[in-house]
Amino acid sequence: MDTKRFLFVSVYELDASMNKPEENKQFQRKPSWIRVKAPVSKEYHNTRKLMREKNLHTVCEEAACPNIGECWAKKHATVMILGDTCTRACAFCNVKTGRPMAVDPMEPQNTANACATMGLSHIVITSVDRDDLIDGGADQFVKVIKALRATSPQTTIEILTPDFRNKPGALEKVVEAKPDVFNHNLETVPRLYPKIRPGARFYHSLKLLDTVKQLDPSIFTKSGIMVGLGEERLEVSQVMDDMRVADIDFMTIGQYLQPTPRHAKLDRFVTPDEFKSYEQMGKGKGFLQISSTPLTRSSYHAGDDFVKLRAARERKLAAR
Repeated sequence: MDTKRFLFVSVYELDASMNKPEENKQFQRKPSWIRVKAPVSKEYHNTRKLMREKNLHTVCEEAACPNIGECWAKKHATVMILGDTCTRACAFCNVKTGRPMAVDPMEPQNTANACATMGLSHIVITSVDRDDLIDGGADQFVKVIKALRATSPQTTIEILTPDFRNKPGALEKVVEAKPDVFNHNLETVPRLYPKIRPGARFYHSLKLLDTVKQLDPSIFTKSGIMVGLGEERLEVSQVMDDMRVADIDFMTIGQYLQPTPRHAKLDRFVTPDEFKSYEQMGKGKGFLQISSTPLTRSSYHAGDDFVKLRAARERKLAAR
């Protein structure tokens, strides 16, 4: 297998450190399967330096991602395009909310330069929500993809986008740029949307992914949810069925961690056995690939996962 390093340019990594839920008035102790080592390696600091030099924002830092030590040690940096300020205020997300700055015209080339400098075989690109822009930031995605194709033509490209809600033509523009993987997270079950993701609509997000497949069936589609927010097992099963109706290839499931007391409360820690059970359920429903572990995040191991995803499609086609 290719041992080249992978860079992850991502925003919807919904991860952070736990602190006390208001109802208990005390800290909940993380179970052993959630605890990770503090980032101290030389490679970690080198990755951080590169991100600063290229003027790229990292959601790893913004959201206190529990995987930052592991990923940055391997030069898997999680970076946000379209700035570091989101126009929405989802109850689960620790990314800064407010009035964003103007779009950085150098951001596409800076991203491409970082990719080339690190010699990457796979890159993941995402962004904050930019409801203030007429196209929701779609044009910036296209520019980044084009810059990457020009500087690193062998690098496969995965994007993790906002929902482009009320932005006519935005989705079509991004699909036309032909990323290898189109990821958009559903985040949670429909019942919890008013509380967890009030600025979005579950079936709009689902339709977005379905439309990607209709526009270009060659593009892999991917989506993920968090668990531990109060969802029921039957609801997770139904979300899987909805995803399969939309022909989504790859599903990720990870543990929700409450960033601050202002964010949505943690309902519970889901056990590794339950995650394994969700993985088996997803395989039975026909996903080409499913990643379901407590520390799974949208871009976690995305390069390795892309290799497996492509192989799974080839096996499926060969079996017909």
